[in-house]
Amino acid sequence: MFGYYLQLALRSFRNSKVLTALMVLAIALGIGASMTTITVFHVLSGDPIPDKSDRLFYVQLDAASMHGYASAEEPDRNITRFDAETLLREARGARQAMMSGGFVAVAPDDARAPFFTDARYTSADFFPMFDAPLVHGRAWTAEDDASRARVAVISAETNQKVFGGGDSTGKTLRVNGADFRVVGVLGPWMPTPRFWDLSLDRFNSIESVFVPFSTAIEQKLSRMGSMNCWGDSGSDPTALNAPCTWVQYWVELPAATDAGAYRDYLASYSDQQRTAGRFERPTNVRLRDVPALLDHHQVVPSDVRLQLWLAIGFLLVCLVNTVGLLLAKSLRRATEIGVRRALGASRRAIFSQFLVEAGAIGVAGGVVGLGLALLGLWAVRQNPSSYAALAQLDMPMLLTTFALSIVASLLAGLLPAWRAMQVTPAIQLKSQ
Repeated sequence: MFGYYLQLALRSFRNSKVLTALMVLAIALGIGASMTTITVFHVLSGDPIPDKSDRLFYVQLDAASMHGYASAEEPDRNITRFDAETLLREARGARQAMMSGGFVAVAPDDARAPFFTDARYTSADFFPMFDAPLVHGRAWTAEDDASRARVAVISAETNQKVFGGGDSTGKTLRVNGADFRVVGVLGPWMPTPRFWDLSLDRFNSIESVFVPFSTAIEQKLSRMGSMNCWGDSGSDPTALNAPCTWVQYWVELPAATDAGAYRDYLASYSDQQRTAGRFERPTNVRLRDVPALLDHHQVVPSDVRLQLWLAIGFLLVCLVNTVGLLLAKSLRRATEIGVRRALGASRRAIFSQFLVEAGAIGVAGGVVGLGLALLGLWAVRQNPSSYAALAQLDMPMLLTTFALSIVASLLAGLLPAWRAMQVTPAIQLKSQ
């Protein structure tokens, strides 16, 4: 019967070409606008490390002075270098990493001019903790951290730019005038968002050069990111005992259920530091996994959220217009419906026939809407926003486009189909 209903739908489309075109256009406009914004929202709100996002936790401790204190206030997003190094040394998690962002000058071996690039100063567990793929070499070790070794892991782009690609392990990388030995080269890797340091650009590419945190301190490499100081920080706010928060600290736990015990450990540590006179405020710790952290910081830009709601509203307006057009079309076909009912067609058959027609319009609207969505995503990629380049339609969103189009058209066809099956054949035949 479906094939027969489809034949009736195609015949109806040929008899009402203008009306059909208007309905397809209405669906296509709504689908194109909504899928453009839904795709952008999907890309920006995804889980950047789904295999372990519930086991990776970001640590916050309230080490600030009592000046400006408010009860239950959110601690600073970073912690002090002293606290980070202490937690790292005590190693209460399966893995842990302290880190900060940086900005360095890299000098190629040949006569080309040096270039500036982003860097990440971190500890050895960073790479296995965040599933960073190494195509050549390895990550440095905890011993390299302790000895302040001049070693580096570089991105694939930096490897191509400096060494021409290939296996560059063992080669010398000139960073801020000092020689670093390349021990590893990253493969293609682009977690979205770049969640390990939300104080920097969240949707930009990953850092190009990774060096041990201890080495960066010894070499006095320039840093980037937020810093909050209180009291006398001296001439060097990055010093071990400086009262400044600027270090990010992550811990990987064996299971998500271990978070309670680790939070108790952080509270006990905070109590100890207050007893020692370092912490002044009451114990106030935060331990958030990746999804909770992204939600807390509202990683998806507010303008993207607003555009999403506006696009959904526009889709609803398009559906209302489609309902009106389908109703008008069903009223014009009242005589045809009456004849079919008189020849034995049931109300259910009439209802099914009109739903098949609505679904066919949805498929056509989905095809046109897909083209409009691709055009809309192209327009998004022309914007200067850091996330613009990520606006790409993947397979799940492609399938969602057609699913949304068909579901929307079927919903729009429910009322016209119900009205059509209510047609009384006797009244229609008498009027003729």
